[in-house]
Amino acid sequence: MQPRNMSMSGVVDLAAVKAAGEAKAKAEQTRAEAARQGGPAAVPASSLVIDVDEAGFENDVLQRSAEVPVVIDFWAEWCEPCKQLGPLLERLAHEYNGRFLLAKVDVDANQMLMQQFGIQGIPAVFAVVAGQALPLFQGAAPEAQIRQTLDQLIQVGEERFGLTGIAVDPSAAAAGEAQAPAPVPPGPYDSLLEAAAQALDANDFPGAVQAYKNVLSDDPANTEARLGLAQAELLARVQQTDPQKVRQEAAEKPADVDAQLAAADLDLVGGHVEDAFGRLVDTVRRTFGDDRDRVRLRLLDLFEVIGPEDPRVGAARTALARVLF
Repeated sequence: MQPRNMSMSGVVDLAAVKAAGEAKAKAEQTRAEAARQGGPAAVPASSLVIDVDEAGFENDVLQRSAEVPVVIDFWAEWCEPCKQLGPLLERLAHEYNGRFLLAKVDVDANQMLMQQFGIQGIPAVFAVVAGQALPLFQGAAPEAQIRQTLDQLIQVGEERFGLTGIAVDPSAAAAGEAQAPAPVPPGPYDSLLEAAAQALDANDFPGAVQAYKNVLSDDPANTEARLGLAQAELLARVQQTDPQKVRQEAAEKPADVDAQLAAADLDLVGGHVEDAFGRLVDTVRRTFGDDRDRVRLRLLDLFEVIGPEDPRVGAARTALARVLF
């Protein structure tokens, strides 16, 4: 497991998706029916981003996914990362001009959909292709990585299901339809953040650490840079370790702070999030003074990697508070 947006390196292999053949046949049948009726109608640009609820999910997502990949953004009004990711996805939906549709689902108003998709934290982004649901990523992510994921999704839709997107009517705005939003100008740190993301993709973790620190030196509150820095530092720490040796030392030396810190890093990178948090909470309980503070700060760093909206972070924060106070 790679935490949060580090899992953006590729879309899930559709060869492993159940009933892929049946889904392809259904998509082809839908397109053939549309062709018999004169071909699919062009849609206005305003229809590239839609709000979806439980009642309309069948028509707006599942049926449309036989024509075009549908990307689902699960969000909530109280979710701060959602307020960053949502506008970016909307801008990309218009920029890709019908290669995918963006469906926005408010989880507070659609708890059943949230449960059906097994969502544990938001923002969470899925895709539905020919009726098949695919997890894409959870949490904030750099634009470059999101573009890469969308490109892979579109390629898979074309190659496996023959989905070539939908036509967008450029005259719809003149006929009174809402105009697509103007492109958002690049922010002052976009180039630095993209360079950091590229360094992460190239496994140049020291380079990524420095790039994120360059952003934070001017903008200490930059959420994307804080998240990226925590991830890059984590990967840099585990890059040169011997996992077997680390785990052996952690088992043999439960009072060794460095051994427990190293093992917690491996736990997190390996997908054992609760084990990592529990290990460090237990270490905080057993330590005092500078050692305790060092473990506490590392635990806060790992919280940053997973994201404050993840329920496992909330549970670990509560456990940490109990041992501290």
